[in-house]
Amino acid sequence: MNGADILPTDGSFGTLVGRVWVAAPVAGPRTIAVREDGLFDLSRLAPTLSDLFDLPDPAGSVAAHAGERLCSLEAAIEASVAEPAADFRLLAPCDLQALKAAGVTFAASLVERVIEERAKGDPAAAAKVREELRGLLGDIRGLKPGSPEAAQVKTLLQREGLWSQYLEVGIGPDAEVFTKAQPLSAVGFGAQIGLHPKSVWNNPEPEIVLACSSRGEIVGASLGNDVNLRDFEGRSALLLSKAKDNNASCAIGPFVRLFDRTFGLDDVRSAELSLVVEGEDNFRLEGRSSMAQISRDPTDLVAQTLNENHQYPDGVMLFLGTLFAPTQDRDAPGEGFTHRRGDRVTIGSPRLGALFNRVTTSDAAVPWTYGVRDLMRSLAARDLI
Repeated sequence: MNGADILPTDGSFGTLVGRVWVAAPVAGPRTIAVREDGLFDLSRLAPTLSDLFDLPDPAGSVAAHAGERLCSLEAAIEASVAEPAADFRLLAPCDLQALKAAGVTFAASLVERVIEERAKGDPAAAAKVREELRGLLGDIRGLKPGSPEAAQVKTLLQREGLWSQYLEVGIGPDAEVFTKAQPLSAVGFGAQIGLHPKSVWNNPEPEIVLACSSRGEIVGASLGNDVNLRDFEGRSALLLSKAKDNNASCAIGPFVRLFDRTFGLDDVRSAELSLVVEGEDNFRLEGRSSMAQISRDPTDLVAQTLNENHQYPDGVMLFLGTLFAPTQDRDAPGEGFTHRRGDRVTIGSPRLGALFNRVTTSDAAVPWTYGVRDLMRSLAARDLI
């Protein structure tokens, strides 16, 4: 891979920021800007991306700060995909922010969540349930969540015995917003992503991730993989934490593209995402997700996350949900898709670049050992706090 493979189609023309791990002289992450001639240290401008996103004009501040050149983008890419990863490598483009996710925000994936629930997490039963629901649920793509029309559909479905907790958050007034993972636990470009070793039905979830300041302002966007265990969550919604929050189960990257004159919220609303899964068994899965089909506007999801009822002083990284729910059979007919170890997953979008990861299990992935205390010690040793 090279820079052209992971950068947006307009290259480094926009304002791209992220983080890299530097092992010496003081080990720890550095905030960086991606420029045509390499990666530049932003630590003296903002020691954390949480600090950067809280600046009055993040993109303008990055443009005005020179910073020390650390290396070429190609060198960082090569180090990040090496096994094991090198001492200098790309990290997830976030740090102290809360890692949150909005669920059931697309009608197509809403139907698949209902299927998981009614199949009790059994992939062999999914095809039969999908066929049963095809005529009963009808076309709910045009429903505005919380509208009078959505309330009428809810009444009808309840009468038919089809109401579900997923339909409640899919077309009801209140969005599902849950804690995806802990601050500093997300992995970045090139890293392994982890599946719970007991899971037998799972899939990637390609999503746009919003970068939000502590004031609730959307300052940029990135790509994310909200790794999903369909069997765990299908058995019980109370297993959501086990289905979503495991070692290396949250991937974000490769960079955050800050809002500036080249990129803004309307670009997020119209974004097209692609997904490619390539297995060591020569299996290939391709999919697409269009943000134009999202049921709730990104600003509504942010407002339902960060408001007078809940503050986030270090900001938020918010996954917006996915349209993609793979049904292509990989093993037995009717069981749909599930991951295998060694799968290569690439999530791309023209304005945001490409996020690449390899699949393993959460117990085999690199353990998460670098926490907030370690970050504070590293920043103090570099006289940044």
